Amino acid sequence: MKLLHTSLIFACGLVCAADDTDPVIGSIGGVELREREVLESLGGLGTMDKEALASEPAALNKLVCSMLVQRVIYQEALEKKWDVEPAIQPLLKSTREAAITDSYLKSLCRPPEGYPSESELRTAYTASREALTVPRSYRLAQVFIAAPEEGAEKTAKARLEAILKRLKAAEADFGQVAREMSEEKESAARDGEIGWLSEKQIQPEILAALPKLRLNVVSEPVRLKDGWHILKVLDAREPFTPIFDQVRVQLSQRLRAEKIRADMQAYVAETLQKHPVAINEVALSKLLQEIPPRDSVIKP
Repeated sequence: MKLLHTSLIFACGLVCAADDTDPVIGSIGGVELREREVLESLGGLGTMDKEALASEPAALNKLVCSMLVQRVIYQEALEKKWDVEPAIQPLLKSTREAAITDSYLKSLCRPPEGYPSESELRTAYTASREALTVPRSYRLAQVFIAAPEEGAEKTAKARLEAILKRLKAAEADFGQVAREMSEEKESAARDGEIGWLSEKQIQPEILAALPKLRLNVVSEPVRLKDGWHILKVLDAREPFTPIFDQVRVQLSQRLRAEKIRADMQAYVAETLQKHPVAINEVALSKLLQEIPPRDSVIKP
């Protein structure tokens, strides 16, 4: 998806005429983004990339949001004549050259639509089974008490004791306690639920306590730097390896990206052989002494 994001970002600077048959896809601050503009941005994608996008509808939504944000900032910059500032001209020139070069090079090195083949995909799946394995994961909920500020230790500990007392009471409702007393508001709004986390995403102190917990059993408070975490395991999954069809798109994207990178490197190497580089080391050394500090190059 990285290549897709880049193509959309460059398209944000385009201004396209719109008509009544070109519906608005999104808007921000009075700036509209039309269907045709999005389609033109996606037009350069290959079949595999389009299939990957179709499998992740939320990705298109996110990218359209990126286009809109960049568009409104772009128009603000134009209104303030930022594009004609002398200091920005070298950047515009180098950016244009880089965009054209990158786009041209990728077009030369774009794999055929049939790549990777079914056989190549299955070979990659077999070779990547270990890397594709999803580690043990837990669906967690918590009640959180923030670490006390200096001088407020007694208040925090009293709050902690009050929460523990409620949780240990008969027929205690963990979700209700989280809603009413947890100091982490985002999870509190969901009855304390944090969601699914793999072992690699969980802090070691908390991870150490999880194997001792049965489902829906409340843990003792786990103290971290940010405060106390009282945990509840809502569900757990053992490590598993996705089946081939579950990772087909992911593997295809990876193989295509790897081939593009390899072919681009080969093309650059071939270009260097045809056109050897000559550098005036003396002049370059003098130039380095004249380069101004980074924070003084461009100032709004």
